[in-house]
Amino acid sequence: MIHRRLLLGLLSLCLLPAWAQQPRAVTPRGTLDAQEQNNIAVFRRVSPSVVHITTLEQQRDFFSRNVSQVPRGTGSGFIWDEQGHIVTNFHVIQGADAARVTLSDQSSFAARLVGIDPDRDLAVLRIQAPRDKLPPVPMGSSRDLLVGQTVYAIGNPFGLDQTLTRGIVSALNREIESLTQRTIRGAIQTDAAINPGNSGGPLLDSSGRLIGVNTSIYSPSGASAGIGFAIPADEVNRVVPQLIKNGRVIRPALGISAGAEGLRQALNLPKGVVLVRVQAGGPAAKAGLQPFMRGRDGRIQHGDVITEVNGQTVASLDDLLNRLEDFQIGDSVTLTVSQAGRSWQVKVQLGSD
Repeated sequence: MIHRRLLLGLLSLCLLPAWAQQPRAVTPRGTLDAQEQNNIAVFRRVSPSVVHITTLEQQRDFFSRNVSQVPRGTGSGFIWDEQGHIVTNFHVIQGADAARVTLSDQSSFAARLVGIDPDRDLAVLRIQAPRDKLPPVPMGSSRDLLVGQTVYAIGNPFGLDQTLTRGIVSALNREIESLTQRTIRGAIQTDAAINPGNSGGPLLDSSGRLIGVNTSIYSPSGASAGIGFAIPADEVNRVVPQLIKNGRVIRPALGISAGAEGLRQALNLPKGVVLVRVQAGGPAAKAGLQPFMRGRDGRIQHGDVITEVNGQTVASLDDLLNRLEDFQIGDSVTLTVSQAGRSWQVKVQLGSD
């Protein structure tokens, strides 16, 4: 019975008029709106500058003892210049033995590590590729961003390369924590979908200019929850040239080591940076600063606590380091120092770290 019904159904289809068996006519789409056209234009212009990074680690076979490289993780990055420098997040390549960079045309190149700045979660790789395959991302600025601006993120979420997402600048001057527990100030908050694998990719404005490097999402599940963060472009433009030139960021320094917060609390000291070591011949030593230390009788001898830099309060070592980054090596700063209940000011000429 079932077969008979099926046969009758097929027979009835064959008896339909010819016009009923043809595909429906396609309705013309019409002109794309201005927003759609800009989405397409930004992606076409910048996506060739966005790369897929695969990190590798060495693995030794248990039986043969042969060593091979196996994939460890993936992330995003972007072309900085025609010399083959690639910018990404430090946490994308952290702990890897090697890395490969895949360009938008799917050509792949071994990458060499050039420099890292874990405090800012930035790293620079370099590949040897033809110049015509290396279009740099147009450089923008983050200092004049406004909440509500349209932004785009291009990257490789979950390994899906060349993915575009769009959103707005949700907030500015956020503070996020790097892997070294240093505070990254001035971070851009966005609701553009940023998922695992987007890290290291560019955040762009509506003109397709770089305004930030996507670095993290705030989500219990690790998937996009409408809150993502990017390192501001002005910071990236300051750090990356130093990584290319020196392999690291050379920052102004005082030549000190700071005690833990627990030590400050145990000694009931004022908020500030407790000196536990002063480098001989360093800037702090030349200015006469003294560290806390134990005397021969085992008792702690009071040293100095730095509480201000040029009149700005520093409540921790992170505060102090961030204040010093506003200056250049060789600049003089005025420190407010406290010891045993009295405070005074001292001028220090900054050295290098």
